[in-house]
Amino acid sequence: MSVSMRLSRGGSKKRPYYKIVVSNSRAPRDGKYLEQVGTYNPLLAKDDENRVRLVEDRVRYWLGVGAQPTDRVARLLDKAGIKERKATLNPQAGVPGKKAQERAEEKAEKAREAAEAAAAASAAPAEEAPAGEAAAEEQTEA
Repeated sequence: MSVSMRLSRGGSKKRPYYKIVVSNSRAPRDGKYLEQVGTYNPLLAKDDENRVRLVEDRVRYWLGVGAQPTDRVARLLDKAGIKERKATLNPQAGVPGKKAQERAEEKAEKAREAAEAAAAASAAPAEEAPAGEAAAEEQTEA
């Protein structure tokens, strides 16, 4: 039987409250568990001492006999200083998908073409303006 340390949800709708439990990994999330080793209340302020409460000696016991904490519980244990958690790195997390990249490239290309067209349009009338002014001067002189 593989044993995991995980969160078991309680509380009402949109007001979560979690028990940190040790249970069989195949048991349902809010089902039967072997032992409750703490609580987690995410509605409290991050610096509140009651946000995470752990029975430290029982947590250490279950970790010693092979219980595997879930990622969220591992974060809580790391913050409490019970178990070191290695940092995870996902360099692709902030990269948009292929279609979004294609849309961004198309948008940049259209903007570049519009800028070139605007530059060409502003350069062309500037060259024609002196010729137009000269023609207007000739008409006024005549």
